[in-house]
Formats: sequence, structure tokens, C-alpha cells
Amino acid sequence: MSTAALSPGPGVLAGRYGFAHVLRMEWIKLRSLRSTWWALFTVVAGMIAMGVVTMANTKAPSADKAATFDPTNNVLAGVALGQLVIGVIGVLLVTGEYSSGSMRSTLAAVPRRPLVLAAKAAVFGGVTLVLSEVVAFLTFLVGRAALDPAIEQPSLTDGGVLRAVLMSGAYLGLIAVMAVGIGALVRHTASAIGVLVGLLFVVPAMLAGATGTTVAKFFPTMIAGNSLAVSRPMPEMLTPWAGFALLLVYTAVVYAAGVRVLVRRDA
Repeated sequence: MSTAALSPGPGVLAGRYGFAHVLRMEWIKLRSLRSTWWALFTVVAGMIAMGVVTMANTKAPSADKAATFDPTNNVLAGVALGQLVIGVIGVLLVTGEYSSGSMRSTLAAVPRRPLVLAAKAAVFGGVTLVLSEVVAFLTFLVGRAALDPAIEQPSLTDGGVLRAVLMSGAYLGLIAVMAVGIGALVRHTASAIGVLVGLLFVVPAMLAGATGTTVAKFFPTMIAGNSLAVSRPMPEMLTPWAGFALLLVYTAVVYAAGVRVLVRRDA
């Protein structure tokens, strides 16, 4: 994925630009990349398809499991796919500029480097947040229709359901910002994607196999699946709000590290 080198906008003198000009520049870059929109379409289609398939295969719980039965968690299973695609896009938005050399032009047009990364995170994070919230609600509504008629359909008015849907969409928005930070921190596409996949999938899976949920529950994917996307709290897992707060901390730390590297290293 490569991007065109763009100036902040017509009529903007060197050193006289503001955040709005940099936002406009990054929005033009994002809008002009067809691959980004196709990838985001994959997120929409994949999340809806996984929600429908999962709900269609959801069976009525046995009596001993009825208290913990949570079809809302099932219908939001596609978040796992969404985070991977969105994460890769976010990484490429930064590393693609480094690999093509256009980052030098970007930083020449906008010497205030923190503004560059802030604009990238704001544009991609904002687009992702809006899209993810829409698709989370759409997935819920379409997916529950595929549920066996013998099973009571979950409703947005049920306790914890609306919060689970909203938090699932917000989670993908945070992943977008975190991925931009990882891209700035690592810079090399393959390495950055490796870090992303390791953080989201490999490390928590290894920890879950070795120690159960004791440590793995603190990793993003486990938080998303077992703390955020649930209408009924799961035992031994973080509460929804504690999990969301930890995700905010992760995002802030990774993003701040990306800003620091961007400022201190040559393009």
C-alpha cells in the first residue's frame, strides 16, 4: 500500500498550517486508496457472515448452562476477524509511506511530526469507529434473525446487550489507533504486522494454553471476546469497564511510543 505525497492544502504557508489542514491531507490519502475501502468492505461482510453463521449454529443450552448462555457474545464473533483486517490497514497506512519513501514528503510538508501521526490516527480511527459501530449493530440485527426460533432472541433493551454492541464497535476503533502507533513504532511492514498478530493472537493463545485465563485475560483479543462483547459477565474475566479502561491504556501507550519514535528518528 502506497500513498501519494500531498501538501496540507492550497494557500497554506510553511509553518502556518493547523491540525485541520493535516487532517484534510490524511483524509485525501485514505480516500484515494481503493485497497483500504475494499479491505473495510471485507470487515463488514466478514463480521455479518460470521455473526449469521454462528447464530445459525447456536443451540439451546442445557439446563445447567442456561444461566451463562449468551447469544449476544456469539453474534459478535466476527470482531476477531475485523480486528485483524483493521489492524493490518492501520499498520500499512504508516509503513506504506516509509516503504515508498513518501513519508519524507509528508514530513517536509508537515514538519510538526506529532501532528502527522495524530491526523492519521484521527482519520483512520474515526472512520473505523463509525463503520464498526454501524456494522456491529447491523451484525446483531441480522445475526439474531438466524437464531433458532426455539431460542429467545436477544434484544438491545436486554441488560448488557446494548453496551456489548457499542463496546465491540469501539474496540475496533481503538485497534485502528493502536495499529497506527505500531506502524510508526516498527516502520517495517512485515515486522509491524508480526507485532500486531503476536499481540492480538499468538501471545494470548500461548498464555491461555499455559496458564489458562490468569494472564491471557489482560490481552486485547481476550478482553474483546470475554469482557466487552458479553451481555453477562464471565467468571474470572475482567469486567467490561475494567477491560475497556485497560484497552485505553494500551492504545495510549502504543500511540505515545509511536509518536516518540517518529519524532526522534529520521524518516
